[in-house]
Amino acid sequence: MNRVQGKVAVVTGGGLGIGRASAIRLAEEGAAVAVLDIDDEAGREAVATIEAAGGRAGFWHVDTTDEDAVKSCFAEVAERFGGLHVLVNNAGIAGVNKPTDEVTREEWEHLFDVNVTGVFLCTKHAIPHMRRAGSGSIINLSSIYGLIGAADLPPYHASKGAVRLMSKNDALFYATENIRVNSVHPAYIWTPLVADLGKQHPDGVEAFRKLLDSKHPMQHVGEPDDIAWGVVYLASDESKFVTGSELVIDGGYTAQ
Repeated sequence: MNRVQGKVAVVTGGGLGIGRASAIRLAEEGAAVAVLDIDDEAGREAVATIEAAGGRAGFWHVDTTDEDAVKSCFAEVAERFGGLHVLVNNAGIAGVNKPTDEVTREEWEHLFDVNVTGVFLCTKHAIPHMRRAGSGSIINLSSIYGLIGAADLPPYHASKGAVRLMSKNDALFYATENIRVNSVHPAYIWTPLVADLGKQHPDGVEAFRKLLDSKHPMQHVGEPDDIAWGVVYLASDESKFVTGSELVIDGGYTAQ
């Protein structure tokens, strides 16, 4: 119950899916958690769930592509909770699913703004607070699609590959300051984002889920908590010698 006791964590996209599960598990393990999202209802519900269980949390409406909003939010979080030690860069979108030659520049740039620039801005403005704290852990949600191709979602693949390399490069920049940076690479996790993809399947959501189940050697997709516990590990001092690494949580998907 005390794996991240005394730490302050920011979770972007913390209202739903992996972000929500990560925020709840971090709070259960002793962290004060700032839930950031553009979905006010989902963000506040996540905070209410944490507080009902006796944890400490707060909600901030933040678009992670807005640098001024990110900077001011992080300052408020540090003032309210007494610092900032953990950043979970989870906010992201799937984007369009069509061949590269059919993707518009606007579609490409919108996805990169959220999935890559948002990670950059949050990292940029978390670092000064982590320096003051004397340590930090930045956990960037990439994907198995940051490791392998799958002939779908071209902008998403490219963005998650970018997040993987950003994590490694930043790990080298800040290693001597005891600020660790790692990426997490889930396979398909049944979240609202994935369920929305299922709505585009010609045979419906349930058929889509069965198709995804079959792609994993363990014969089922993952749950948000499968990723959240990996986030807790990387946020905790249990992983104090882990930086610049890729934590792959994929039910065997990339072992094929």
